[in-house]
Amino acid sequence: MTDTSPSGSAPVLDIESVRADIAELLGEEPAAVGDDDDLRDLGLDSMRLMHLVEKWRARGARVDFADLADLGAPTVRVWSAHLSAS
Repeated sequence: MTDTSPSGSAPVLDIESVRADIAELLGEEPAAVGDDDDLRDLGLDSMRLMHLVEKWRARGARVDFADLADLGAPTVRVWSAHLSAS
């Protein structure tokens, strides 16, 4: 899952931890969520997205709902790239 390093630096939001968080929220196994699947097709809606944003913020990520919504296609690959660059 998503962790912070022992030194308290920024959270690690790699593609696998992002996938695991999304899968958990959708009630799926991580393997069922592909890198380029449109997450809306898997059942991710705006309320669930807000939940993810709050979860990632609580772990230290600098992210907004609008940031993720404005990235185009909502996919694990796109979101994890954005989160790791934040």
